[in-house]
Amino acid sequence: MISWVMDNLGTIVISLILLALVAGIIWSEWRGKKQGRSSCGGNCSHCAMGCSCHPDQAKKKKT
Repeated sequence: MISWVMDNLGTIVISLILLALVAGIIWSEWRGKKQGRSSCGGNCSHCAMGCSCHPDQAKKKKT
């Protein structure tokens, strides 16, 4: 078992680093969504999908 870990140590370390990066990205997106931030980061007034992302705001503008 120890020899297998030593033979594959580089792969294990890189895999753990990539796993941590992916988990950090997912956590950041989840936290942003919970705080009400959009994932696109753009200007909704010029977005074709602006009404579907923020339907309440689109109704307020029409009235």
